[in-house]
Amino acid sequence: MVEDIVSPEPQDDVELAVEGALRPQSLAEFVGQHKVRGQLQLLLDAARLQDRAPDHILLAGPPGLGKTTLAMIVAHESGRPLRMSSGPAIQHAGDLAALLSSLTPGEVLFIDEIHRMARSAEEMLYLAMEDFRIDIMVGKGAGATSIPLELAPFTLVGATTRSGLLPNPLRDRFGFTAHLEYYDASELEHVVDRSASVLGVGLDATQRAEIARRSRGTPRIANRLLRRVRDWTLVNGSGGSVSLEGVQAALDLYDVDAIGLDRLDRAVLHALVHRFQGGPVGLSTLAVTVGEEPDTVESVVEPYLVRIGFMGRTPRGRIATPDAYAHLGLAT
Repeated sequence: MVEDIVSPEPQDDVELAVEGALRPQSLAEFVGQHKVRGQLQLLLDAARLQDRAPDHILLAGPPGLGKTTLAMIVAHESGRPLRMSSGPAIQHAGDLAALLSSLTPGEVLFIDEIHRMARSAEEMLYLAMEDFRIDIMVGKGAGATSIPLELAPFTLVGATTRSGLLPNPLRDRFGFTAHLEYYDASELEHVVDRSASVLGVGLDATQRAEIARRSRGTPRIANRLLRRVRDWTLVNGSGGSVSLEGVQAALDLYDVDAIGLDRLDRAVLHALVHRFQGGPVGLSTLAVTVGEEPDTVESVVEPYLVRIGFMGRTPRGRIATPDAYAHLGLAT
C-alpha cells in the first residue's frame, strides 16, 4: 500500500517530462533576452575553443525571466554536469565547503538567490572562485590552524533578484554579469506559442496575444496562465478546442484582469485610492491594510505597479497615479 502511495504514476512521469520540455535546451531555443544570449554564446564558444571551464556568471533580474533555465543551458552547451543549490540552503561555511569539495572538474554549480547566502560562506566563496581553493579552519582559539584544500576547476552561475545586496568583492569575481529584462508582448507570444505546442494546446494569434498581454512581461507567468487555460478547456471546452472567450473566462476565473493585475494588486490599489485618498502612505501601513507582509507588497506587487505607472514611490510613501484612478474607473 505504501509503495502505491509514494511511487509516481505513469501520468506523473508524463507531466514531469512535459515540465522539462517547456524549458529551452539551448540558447537558440531561448526566446527573448537577445543581448544576453549573444554575450553568453560568445563566452561559451571562447571557453570551448580554449578547452577550459567558462568564466563565472551572475544572472540578475526579476523572478520568472529564465535565470534557472539559462544556468541549465550553460551546463548543457558546455557539455558539463550541473549541480544546483540555493543561497538559503547555505547558511554555514561548512555547507559551502562540503558542496565545493564534491564538485568534479569542469562542473557547473548553480546557486539560486545567491544574495541570501550566509556572510561566512560568501567570504569562503571569494577564494574558491579566484584560486579554486578554500581554507578549512581546524580547532579553536590560539591552537586553530588553517588547512588549504584544492578544488577542481568549476564554473559558478549565481542568480539573484537583488544584485544590490551582493557584496562588491563577490560581485567583482564574476567574469560576466547578465541583467535580464522584462519581455515585451511579441516575445511573450513566442513563449506561449512554443509552450502551447509542447502542452498540445491549439491557440491562434489572438488567443496567444490575450495570454501574453496578461503575463506581466514574465515567461513564468505566461506558462502558468497557459496551463490554466488548458485546464479550463479540458473541463469546459467543446472537444478540447480553445476559443478567445474561453481564454478570457479562464483568466477571469483566476482573478487575472486584462492587463495582468491579480487580486493582491487590485487590493493594494483599492486601499491606496479608497482608504488613503491616493497617498502618500507608508509601506507597512499599506501592507497591514491588505493583510500581507511588507516584503510581499514590496517585492511582488510594487515592481509591476510602478513599472506600468499605477504607483509612485516618494520619500513620504506610496502614491496612486492618475493612470491607477483611470484603471479603477475613478476620477482623480
